[in-house]
Amino acid sequence: MTKKFLDIGPNPERQPGLTDTYFKKTREIILKTGDVKVTYAVFMRRPVTYAGGLAVRWLKAMAKHRQAEILVQENHPEGAWIGAGEPICYISGLFSALVDLETIFLQKLGSACVAAYNAYNMCIELPEVRFLAMDARHCAGSEMAEIMAYGASIGSNKAQKKVGAIGFIGSSTDATAHFFGQNQGMGTMPHALIGYAGSTIKAAESFSKIFPNQPMTVLVDYFGKEITDSLEVARNFPELIKSGSLSLRIDTHGGRFVEGLDTQKSYAVLERNVPSAVRGYRTESELRDLIGTGVSAASIWHLRENLDNNGFQKVKITASSGFDPDKCRVFSFAKTPVDTIGTGSYLPKIWSETYATADIISYDGKEKVKVGREFLLKNSE
Repeated sequence: MTKKFLDIGPNPERQPGLTDTYFKKTREIILKTGDVKVTYAVFMRRPVTYAGGLAVRWLKAMAKHRQAEILVQENHPEGAWIGAGEPICYISGLFSALVDLETIFLQKLGSACVAAYNAYNMCIELPEVRFLAMDARHCAGSEMAEIMAYGASIGSNKAQKKVGAIGFIGSSTDATAHFFGQNQGMGTMPHALIGYAGSTIKAAESFSKIFPNQPMTVLVDYFGKEITDSLEVARNFPELIKSGSLSLRIDTHGGRFVEGLDTQKSYAVLERNVPSAVRGYRTESELRDLIGTGVSAASIWHLRENLDNNGFQKVKITASSGFDPDKCRVFSFAKTPVDTIGTGSYLPKIWSETYATADIISYDGKEKVKVGREFLLKNSE
């Protein structure tokens, strides 16, 4: 077991137990009856942003372990848009070297491409906002967390290059921080610390005492007093404000309004600041993100107004809670004054959309593909 496989997993020892049995049986038949050179075409059934680095790296490492020569023809650079049904890549080599690697290769490919697609769209909607990857707690294990964070980094890089977006500036875990150019994870406090401390200000004071030289983001929704607690925290940390190191994080759940708001007051705060937003919504979902319960555009404007009216213009606002491409689009047209968004909602909503498919399109140089997939033969040479 080499360090390389420990890094990219699963290693050659674990791979057989994680592979579909019919592929393993097929490999046994090939090894006993004769090998052939094959070419696979890989595609997805929906538009995606290409994020195949982890999958290709693993495939090549497995081929090297088997002392097999394979050729991976990537049809697009990382970050490229790929249409539904368009071949993502072609993989050529001996059938015995490739047949039982399909399962894991596709696992690493499809969901990363959808995560990249979602992350890119979020970043271009809010190019001046910093995003923090917080997907880990929503993932089914560390391998999925790695794949999702990797996808987010690819989408973010594309947005940075294409529109100059700030994009994702880090991850909540050390394990995936390197995808975003960081040495360790980012973040300050969970709701559990607020409950433990007994008050928002006490939690902030404890954090500041134990980590005196670090920027601080304080959760302000635990007691349902987002405005009251925000102002109290701001009054007690003037030096952090002066250095631009204090942020207030609002994560209000969808069961209630932020302190001081209701439906009519939410309309009013947007009318004062961005009247075009309320007049331009198109769906009920968009309206909820504008003036509804939880972390709405109105709630962020409400907090910003209260901070500014009390002289705390330099205090930053961090938002979290359900920030997917649609919510980011709503926050964009509401010109919502948020500085950072913590999100894991670039994870695919519909898992069936993440399924990548690989079909063999030639055996020993002779084109052959199952009926209905002839479109994969295009540009295969």
